[in-house]
Amino acid sequence: MKIDSEQFFGALADHMNEHPEHFRVLGDADMVAALVMRNDAGDFAVRLVFEGLRCEAADEIAAGEAHLADFYLDGPFATWQAMFDDITANGSASGRLTINSLALLATEVRLRGDDPMGTDKFSRFNQTLQEYLDGAAGLAVAAG
Repeated sequence: MKIDSEQFFGALADHMNEHPEHFRVLGDADMVAALVMRNDAGDFAVRLVFEGLRCEAADEIAAGEAHLADFYLDGPFATWQAMFDDITANGSASGRLTINSLALLATEVRLRGDDPMGTDKFSRFNQTLQEYLDGAAGLAVAAG
């Protein structure tokens, strides 16, 4: 499954929603996040809606709409692919390929948002987002 597809992120949402026990320890999450993958062949963006212990929506959007989320993470497709390759190889993101490390280093993936209270949600809920993304370990992820 290609990472730059609504199908991929929908499968991650299904995995999260089928395993609330993995998320209960993190507590309820209330955020709308967008992920933007920049690629010469065309950008891909997805909006993720988290409520409680669930991902209620994973919808492809135009990259120009990402700013409408509480926050968005914007970076090159190759970096996103490297993160998902690491997840599938190790069962979860490791080292500098965690979403928190990528966003804090801001060398490739950047945390963005129009409202400081919205971008603060990344700090509060990034582990939930990481656990959601780590669901890729159970999927057949195709290289870009």
